[in-house]
Parts: sequence; structure tokens; C-alpha cells
Amino acid sequence: MQTVLVCDDDELLVELLSHRLGSRGYRVVVASDGGAAVVQAAQCSPDAIVLDMMMPVLDGQQVLRRLKADVATADIPIIMLTARRQERDIVGALELGADDYLVKPFIPEELMSRLARLMAARR
Repeated sequence: MQTVLVCDDDELLVELLSHRLGSRGYRVVVASDGGAAVVQAAQCSPDAIVLDMMMPVLDGQQVLRRLKADVATADIPIIMLTARRQERDIVGALELGADDYLVKPFIPEELMSRLARLMAARR
């Protein structure tokens, strides 16, 4: 069973993603702040991460930097899922190593397809 780490402080979004991912057979691990996201990524070695940009403790860019700098987590595919839509945010996240970037509001099925593609490419 593949594991997806969902990092977001929006409880309704986490619930939606957990339901969608769970119904597709994924194990879902949740982190509601950036500090917890870094810890969970190291502990559970997820197959992919869905990461919000605006979170407490550490923001998404700080989390992304730390995960990509750590040999244990550097190869985990990361999709940024955020309300930030400015060019500097998108390009900045991609330059830091994000594998994909989706802007909220988003189409849940599009996220599922992108996740499946990234995880298949990692195998």
C-alpha cells in the first residue's frame, strides 16, 4: 500500500484528500504544520507528499528546502497544493525541487492523476 503525506492546516481539505486518497487504496498520513511535515516525512517515508505553502511553524518553502536537503527524503515526489498563484511562488517552489504545483481551488481528480503519475515514475 502506497503512502501519501498530506501537509495542510485546513481540516476540511485534509478530510477531503484523506477520503479521496483512502478510497483509491492509499494510506494517508497527515501533518497540520510544517514542523510536523518534516518529522512525518522522515518517519513514514511516504511515496508522495501533498504540501501547502502557507502553514504554521514552517511554511511550505521551508519544508520543501529541508526535505530536498535530506538524503532520506530528497527523492520523495512533492506536489505543492496552495492558494498562492503568483509566478514567483510557482517558479520558486519548482526551483526548490517541487515536482508539481496546483493552485487552489483545484480539481480533486486532477490531483489524483498527478499523484499517481509521480508515484509510478518513482518506482
